[in-house]
Amino acid sequence: MSLKFGTSGVRGLVSELEGQPARRYVAGFLEHLRASGQMQAGRVLVGYDLRPSSPAIAGDCVVAIAAAGFTPIDCGAVATPALALRALATGSAAVMITGSHIPADRNGLKFYTPAGEISKADEAGILARLAEAQIADAALTAADEHAITETAYLERCIGLLPANALGGLRIGVFEHSTVSRDLLGQVLRALGAETIALGRSDVFVPVDTEAFSDELFAPLPGWLAEHRLDAIVSADGDADRPLLMDGEGHFVRGDALGLLAARFLGARTVVTPVTSNSAIERTGAFAAVTRTRVGSPFVVAGMEAAGDRVVGFEANGGTFVGPGFALAPLPTRDAILPLLAALGLAQREGIAVADLVGALSLQHAVADRLQEVPSERSAAFLARLETDAGFARDIFALHAIAKVNAIDGLQFHLVGGETVHFRASGNAPELRCYVEAGSEEKARGLLAWAMDVLKKTVG
Repeated sequence: MSLKFGTSGVRGLVSELEGQPARRYVAGFLEHLRASGQMQAGRVLVGYDLRPSSPAIAGDCVVAIAAAGFTPIDCGAVATPALALRALATGSAAVMITGSHIPADRNGLKFYTPAGEISKADEAGILARLAEAQIADAALTAADEHAITETAYLERCIGLLPANALGGLRIGVFEHSTVSRDLLGQVLRALGAETIALGRSDVFVPVDTEAFSDELFAPLPGWLAEHRLDAIVSADGDADRPLLMDGEGHFVRGDALGLLAARFLGARTVVTPVTSNSAIERTGAFAAVTRTRVGSPFVVAGMEAAGDRVVGFEANGGTFVGPGFALAPLPTRDAILPLLAALGLAQREGIAVADLVGALSLQHAVADRLQEVPSERSAAFLARLETDAGFARDIFALHAIAKVNAIDGLQFHLVGGETVHFRASGNAPELRCYVEAGSEEKARGLLAWAMDVLKKTVG
């Protein structure tokens, strides 16, 4: 069985999730809410992304919600942050059917309590209450709140910037199959930008906003020149991870986008995983920087411990907003906030996005992944690398190691100031590699070496 909780929700093969398994996980979630005193009855919102299996799995969720004595609400095909925003505003629980950036043969469930994303303790509670009993089919019509859910999120996004803040910009929207493809254009146009729709697909496209080398991104530089664009924006399948290509044809790293969002909001503290750029602390822009393991539950937990005026973000750019700002809290990943922050700051300062990012003086960071690597094989490689000193010396024979960080996976800090970080994906059968160095050329060379190591040793 492939189903398991990863960095954000439970995911696995569609063939192992649809039908009774999805129903049992939702039933376990609701029983956990009751047992933990978080919710005894009431509304449970259901949203989904555009992958082919999502609507049917949403139907399974509706059946399970009704069978458990709760009231299912159909929010339709909607961005994950929009669903989370509506759940918080109405004191509802929620279930989002999405596999995010992973291929269409896989899908997943993200759970929200009335207070926000579930924690790791909630995950354990759900697993403890999974039952084998079948949940019978039922003919149900859930109340439709798609329009109000999307409109509230649209208004939140437009309200981030002053009227006409993006006037004069030509922005390409790489639509592919992200659930926010129409909403992104609406927001940008409402803020004065001219938009060009690009790459819309009727087939689900597994866009990983951290894997810039993926072939599906190859057309973007050509579109930039062809349409005389100032930038290209996009998001992953459920719109909680942003993608931005600047006017010079460079992808902007997600952690740079999160950093700009924190600066835009005036954060006192930032919370971010160990995979985010190691130079964030050296910017001196924040009173405190807290590092966590990879995954939204860890970021949210770090934010809760940090108090007011805290912004969280992951290396993928998904940005979380805590209390203490004029903007209402939304402690779940949001793709549109960091995109608007970057574009709005560049406009406000009268500079190009590329110059805005360059002024951050971050390490040059690149990443890649070895796909179709079972989790057991990734775990065995990482365990040997951590415990077998001779094996590690052989792997890093050409690179002197200064220290090793094992917060999540293994992050090797080299004597020259570079980092090489290996970790297994929590959402897919992938072994990921993150590299930082003082120059792009050095970073790419080190990444090529590291990926060659993985292919020879693991793949």
